[in-house]
Amino acid sequence: MVRPALLFDLDGTLLDTDPVHLKIFVEMFAERGRDIDKAFYLHQIHGRLNADMFSEHFPNEDAQALSDQKEATFRTRLGSDFPAMAGAPAFIRQARRGGWATAVVTNAPRANAEAMLAAIGLGEEFDTVVIGDECARGKPHPDPYSTAIVRLGSSPDRAIAFEDSPSGLASARAAGAFVIGVRSSLDDADLRAAGAQETIGDFTDPALPGFLDRLTGARS
Repeated sequence: MVRPALLFDLDGTLLDTDPVHLKIFVEMFAERGRDIDKAFYLHQIHGRLNADMFSEHFPNEDAQALSDQKEATFRTRLGSDFPAMAGAPAFIRQARRGGWATAVVTNAPRANAEAMLAAIGLGEEFDTVVIGDECARGKPHPDPYSTAIVRLGSSPDRAIAFEDSPSGLASARAAGAFVIGVRSSLDDADLRAAGAQETIGDFTDPALPGFLDRLTGARS
């Protein structure tokens, strides 16, 4: 029997790190004579691979070096204890007790993913962690989510993905998963416009159990 699977993005989905990322990007752009705001972050940076973004905006610099600098700063500011998205730990542990497959699927570098999972106390709660830049292509391409589904022994029609960014939503939809948007930075309308089929405020949302019925029945 094909295992139902829950697939989770990290930043903005399992923990609300966007304010931390935004501040670092604002500082880095300011050092290079450019002022950016939250709207710029959400439309130009949010959910993308750093190397792609830095190559686009600072073509005369080493994109990988900028990415490494940015992520090292992020890990320092994250610290060893950071609040998880409301309801996430209980929800994930309940899923595992129920025999559901679980995966993290993120464009963050592996060092960041490990630091974030440790900071919210969920380092041992996932069957696999898929990193975008370790795949042939990262989000918004389907490769990261398709990889997770295969690793978990699931299938697209038995997988639900939780995402908060347009690139992540596009990736999960392209992989064939049912996609639930998390309203951490974008509202319901924006998430649906980017590909979400349903949305939740966090993992305590009363609508969530009904959406999860898709794991045990035929998809409507």
